[in-house]
Amino acid sequence: MAAKHGCDALHPGYGFLAENAEFARMCAEADVKFVGPPPEAIAAMGGKTEARRRVSALGVPIVPGATTDIDDPAEGARIAAELGYPVAVKASGGGGGKGFRIVESEEQLADALAAVSNEGQRFFGAPEVYLERYFADPRHVEIQVLADEAGNVVCLGERDCSVQRRHQKLVEESPAPAVDELLQARLADYAIGIAQSIGYASAGTVEGLLVGSDFYFLEMNTRLQVEHPVTELVTGIDLVREQLRIAAGNELDVRQDEIEIRGHAIECRINAEAAHKGFIPTPGTIDAYREPGGPGVRVDSGVSVGSTVTPFYDSLLAKLIVWDTTRERATARMQRALREYEIGGVTTLIPFHSRLLESRQWHEGGTARDLLGSREWLQSTAPDQASA
Repeated sequence: MAAKHGCDALHPGYGFLAENAEFARMCAEADVKFVGPPPEAIAAMGGKTEARRRVSALGVPIVPGATTDIDDPAEGARIAAELGYPVAVKASGGGGGKGFRIVESEEQLADALAAVSNEGQRFFGAPEVYLERYFADPRHVEIQVLADEAGNVVCLGERDCSVQRRHQKLVEESPAPAVDELLQARLADYAIGIAQSIGYASAGTVEGLLVGSDFYFLEMNTRLQVEHPVTELVTGIDLVREQLRIAAGNELDVRQDEIEIRGHAIECRINAEAAHKGFIPTPGTIDAYREPGGPGVRVDSGVSVGSTVTPFYDSLLAKLIVWDTTRERATARMQRALREYEIGGVTTLIPFHSRLLESRQWHEGGTARDLLGSREWLQSTAPDQASA
């Protein structure tokens, strides 16, 4: 279709096509520039077990676990026993919280392997699965890189994405509260080294778990991230613009020593979900819509009055992003923006975010997993409770 309409280039967004090596090759065959990394780089990081082997060979720590796919439940049981329960069963081609099960004992393992394999086939067309040690309360930290086709790579800092439900992100911020300058430099070296090793070009993100001061590689997302505005606000660099420049054959116009992280940015995902009912989707028709505004406030949205929210797609309606000079000031600005945001006709996560940003866990820079695991606390985020 792109070739038929005379398109010179195609930006795949951040859906599944953005990390599909075959799709990138099809674009090249049709003489349509794929605005993203080379298909070989996508393929190198597309299978999680292959990515783990590659990254481990570079000296980057990986989450302890299998470096090959698990074909036999008996082999899985042996590896799980070595790791110690609980373990995480993951789809090799998975992501976005899909293809992920926590297993507490050997009795649960065979069923989990089969279930995750089925999810991997259904969502990603890849039934392969592998095992990792499961950390109960790690931080989820990701490092943003930009690379051009001439081999230049820079790191644009890190984001903390630890506030999640069902292993899917709800809040992102930069800089990460638990990352000091020494760790920041180490993470940058890891991310740049990984990108260079696979001939990367475009925007990409290296994701990992932070347990204390120990970082473990999880995966590389070979695409633009949903939370890219957080990095844009603290660096002043438009990542989509840079993707287009790189795709056009331009070299990076910024060096690593010119990149400065300024202030603090926070993003809240505004999903059509009822947090107080276990984050169930809330389809319907939007009958009122008003976005917040003012200095340091950005809204990326695709809805308006009359928009229909269906149950068939991701529940994300909008991203609310704020910037200020410190984390405390950015939090206050986000709280004000949330109070001003009006979406009628469907229940959203606005009350959830308001309650979260009032919590001790948030102000101490915690992961808030105890809150998201508490039915009582989640019930307090009901729209009538949160506004009381």
